Amino acid sequence: MAKEYDPKNIEGKWPARHRYAQALAGGQKEVDEYNPQKIEKRWQDHWEKSGIYQAEDDSKKPKYYALVEFPYPSGDGLHVGHVRSYTAMDIVSRKRRMEGFNVLYPIGWDAFGLPTENYAIKTGRQPREITKENTDTFRQQLKSLGLSFDWSREINTTDPKYYKWTQWIFLKFLEKGLAYKAKIPINWCPKDKIGLANEEVVDGHCERCGTPVEQKEKEQWMLAITKYADRLYDDLDTVDYPNRVKIQQKNWIGRSEGVLIKFDDIEIFTTRPDTIFGATFVVIAGKEDKFTGRFVTNPATKEKIPVWEAEYVMSDYGTGAIMGVPADDERDMVFAKKYDLPIVGEYKKAGFEDFGRKVTKYKLRDWVFSRQRYWGEPIPVIHCGKCGVVPVPEKDLPVELPKVEKYEPGPDGESPLANIPEFVNTPCLRCGGPARRETDVMPNWAGSSWYFLRYCDHENEKEFASMQNLKYWMQVDWYNGGMEHTVLHLLYSRFWNKFLYDLKLVSTSEPYKKRTSHGLILAEGGEKMSKSKGNVVNPDTIVKQFGADTLRLYEMFMGPFEQAIAWSEDALVGPRRFLERVWKLSGKTKELFTPYAMICQDVFEKTVEKVSDDIEKMAFNTAISQLMICSNALAKEDFIPTNDFKRFLQLLAPFAPHITEELWQLMGGKDSIHNSKWPKANWVSNPMFIDISVQINGKYRGVIMVKNIATEEEVKNTALSLPEIQKWLNGKEPKKVIVVPRKIISIVT
Repeated sequence: MAKEYDPKNIEGKWPARHRYAQALAGGQKEVDEYNPQKIEKRWQDHWEKSGIYQAEDDSKKPKYYALVEFPYPSGDGLHVGHVRSYTAMDIVSRKRRMEGFNVLYPIGWDAFGLPTENYAIKTGRQPREITKENTDTFRQQLKSLGLSFDWSREINTTDPKYYKWTQWIFLKFLEKGLAYKAKIPINWCPKDKIGLANEEVVDGHCERCGTPVEQKEKEQWMLAITKYADRLYDDLDTVDYPNRVKIQQKNWIGRSEGVLIKFDDIEIFTTRPDTIFGATFVVIAGKEDKFTGRFVTNPATKEKIPVWEAEYVMSDYGTGAIMGVPADDERDMVFAKKYDLPIVGEYKKAGFEDFGRKVTKYKLRDWVFSRQRYWGEPIPVIHCGKCGVVPVPEKDLPVELPKVEKYEPGPDGESPLANIPEFVNTPCLRCGGPARRETDVMPNWAGSSWYFLRYCDHENEKEFASMQNLKYWMQVDWYNGGMEHTVLHLLYSRFWNKFLYDLKLVSTSEPYKKRTSHGLILAEGGEKMSKSKGNVVNPDTIVKQFGADTLRLYEMFMGPFEQAIAWSEDALVGPRRFLERVWKLSGKTKELFTPYAMICQDVFEKTVEKVSDDIEKMAFNTAISQLMICSNALAKEDFIPTNDFKRFLQLLAPFAPHITEELWQLMGGKDSIHNSKWPKANWVSNPMFIDISVQINGKYRGVIMVKNIATEEEVKNTALSLPEIQKWLNGKEPKKVIVVPRKIISIVT
């Protein structure tokens, strides 16, 4: 439960309140210099002590669940890419609280995985120590940014209290026949000595280290994700994801409706059976292009056609064999021309049912789930010569990782756990005879496939989360993360959630109602940031020099949120100066007891509306731009009514929480500004002035501001009188001027 908020119960003092409380007849009040280093840490400590950001499981308010991908706590610490994502959802979360929602905005650590293990091998240190050190650093860095995370729900995938339930879910997969062991050719990274899922291989190389991947026969634990292929594909139509993300997911699943056709003893898969009369060769998957010396019969033409091997045919799609129809397929055409194969330009179309049978094929393959490493969740089964695979009972979970001295996998690829007799050798839980504990561990994807559920009930020791809490909090209302995770993590977590939904253990089939993604932050000059290049920007340095509010504003202002943007330290000056201007504006406020309209009231009310709308569209850069325009307009006023300035601070609060909290309190605000009510535009729907776009010969050339009640003639005269419009006319008289009331004026020369 959140503690009662008391703004006076804080450590330290702020400048004398009487400076701001006096209602002066005119002139500037005395204002101390803006010093973020003086105020930011103090407010961060106060927010934490007061519990202002803690979500309540039994609130009468409507709920809102905002989520960011929890970070992998590396030794390099937080980077500015994290700041971009977390600040964006922090802005949304803060706005929702001010709109009256009970907001859950949690954080935790996705801490199992290869980087920590490799560092442990290199340094001889325990992965547990390294992980604690890294999470402590990340936690301090995140708190220094003033993010409104509910730290009371912090989770860590390497905590036995957490991975007990990861193991429990695995056993449910096993119980339902969706977890199984099979000897299969797997993708093997010879450098990391680890088996890789198809999803972890990029262009034939290990996703993590870039080493060329080999094929190796090995017994592996598998999860039957293919049984959920249709639902994972079809249910994308029920969620609010960017179209490119839906396409990525659908392409990875790769569902194709087609036909199996036999060319003698070779069965091919095609989505275009109607083109069979144009098939002049058959191609089977191979590592290189070569003619096999074989011929098969085209069942439509009855002609003998050659069988080739080619690398452009994928062995893991369809049957691994296709019919070559060069007249209808570009790749087949290139292949036919290269090897002088026949090309039939005109042929009749075949019916679907004439030569084959309809089937549905997928690119998706079952998930290779086991890893022969140390730093992961132990797979909770034992192997008995008499009883086979025996699951560890729930009462004995978690199966904890033992401490080891060496973390290197064995030369045959066995896990380091295989070298610990006291861990491996155990009695069978059924017959009592000698048995061996499983030594493979789960992939780093396991803990992140259900973490969003644990946040809903993080201290529950009897189940991974109660249905009562899940019904209240789920679905996640808005989930933001990197574009690099919109295939694998999104697919795996949707799969786990659907499986648990089928067991009636969660309340919704899809975990995330809405998903968005942010663009990368590149180094100055547009290169990707990397430690080796020495171009990584440490947010700690920026916070120390400019303040957290400046860093937050800059990262939201630097460009469209979904696009990759290059870092520029020089550009930090603009947001810092804006905050300094806001700080000084507080000295122009005046308490008024009669109604008063500012000259800039139109701009002010437009700002209220635009900032509200832009946050929902993640157009943070244009929201901040509008706040800057508004502050410039306020600066031209002789004085600013206190209530209007407070509304301005409320609009700025999600972006710059520290300075706004400080000024809010200095101006006599009760409670926290972050608990105040989000402002609404008073009369922006019928403003005194409106903007109208100007087009010349169909091209946008500017915008004019006219009275809302202006006639068409007045709009026309205003546009034609402006120098910036006249320069485009170049002395010519308009042939036609069309005014669309309140929207646009079109000039034709």
